[in-house]
This record gives sequence, structure tokens and C-alpha cells, in this order.
Amino acid sequence: MAKYEKTLVSGNFSGLLQAIDNGILNGSASASYEDGSDFTIGGVNCAVRVYERYSMLGGNRVSLNVTLLSDGNYINVSAITSGGSEAVFFKINTLGESSFLNELIDVVENFQ
Repeated sequence: MAKYEKTLVSGNFSGLLQAIDNGILNGSASASYEDGSDFTIGGVNCAVRVYERYSMLGGNRVSLNVTLLSDGNYINVSAITSGGSEAVFFKINTLGESSFLNELIDVVENFQ
């Protein structure tokens, strides 16, 4: 499992969500959007997304779960990968997870 969290002090919630969606789906031929949910309560927006892709390094599929939460201009991003190991009791290959997460990190860190 790999994890990334970031708070942006200014930005456009919908724009970032679209940039993440485009970046993940265009970053790998096997990437797919599995499902998601959107919520708005008062002035707080929340979007949850689940992506999946095949990892050539691990020979299996990995998932990426992304949650965006905004209140005004502040946007919190939380992303967690899962899968990517063939071991029964412990993980021995997490390269696919880290690679998948790095695609998201690039999008978020370069978002303007």
C-alpha cells in the first residue's frame, strides 16, 4: 500500500478532479475508472474515485482510491493504492502501486 496526502491552499475543485481523471486514464492503456461518488453538504464538496490498472511489473492489477475534499479554496487530496502483490501473507512487490500513485502525484503537484 502506498499513500499520498496533500492540502492545496487555493484551486478549483472541479478542475482538479477533471485533471486527476484525465491524468490517470491517459497515463496507462490499461487504466480504468471503476466507480465514484460526489457529495456536497453546505459549502463542502467531496469526491471519491476508484481507478484500476494492470501492473506489468507485478503481473497483476492495482487500484487507486482518491478522495478530494474542499471547503472554500482549500482542497484536501488523499490517495491510497492497493493490490500489486502476489504473496499470501505479506507484500513482496509494491512497485506497481508506487508507479500508479506517482501518476496522481504528478497531476496534483503540477495543478495550477
